Amino acid sequence: MQALSRTSLLSCALLSVALAMVVSPASAQKNVQGGKKIYCWDDHGERVCSDALPANAVDNARTEFSPTGVATARIERAKTDEERALAEIEAKRHERAQWSEAERARRERAMVVSFASEADLERNFANRIELIDSSIETSQLGIKGARRSLLSLLQRASEAELEAKPVAKTLAERISVQHESLRRHQELLERQVQARDTIDQELASALERYRELKAASGASGRS
Repeated sequence: MQALSRTSLLSCALLSVALAMVVSPASAQKNVQGGKKIYCWDDHGERVCSDALPANAVDNARTEFSPTGVATARIERAKTDEERALAEIEAKRHERAQWSEAERARRERAMVVSFASEADLERNFANRIELIDSSIETSQLGIKGARRSLLSLLQRASEAELEAKPVAKTLAERISVQHESLRRHQELLERQVQARDTIDQELASALERYRELKAASGASGRS
């Protein structure tokens, strides 16, 4: 292997020109056709050029030159395992975003076709709203019942303490269980109220988009 270690691209080009000047045109043509490609890369901040690429430089960014010193290719450095993993994650995220956008457009087209009027669209949402409202009412009743049971148990424990008697273990356990039951009911109600707010926002957004699509469809039909 003929290596041009720690030399510049300019030196490679000058060497090629000098050789071309001292040989006959026929010989020069033969040398160019049969000459070796030159590789140049950075090695710890220094520029290295060679007519063969060593194994430890295969993953480095490099520029490839013809025997006459003309740049023919620019090869980027190989990605690290971490960079490849991040690139794969980003590619999947981009793919999901594209799919979501296509799915949104499909749903919007279906909405315009499926509902002849805003009233039809509102009735479709009304079914969902009715279900969540019913769930909220059930949870509110459950909270009232759990609170009454807990107050009753706490009253019994308070009476025992007023009489200077220890609170029975079973009573203390029931109070703890009832506390947990009340907490679960309250958390469920909170999620249901949030879901109800989300439905209202979705309906408002759907109506606005429905009007825009209908207007665009009408304008397209008139043109």
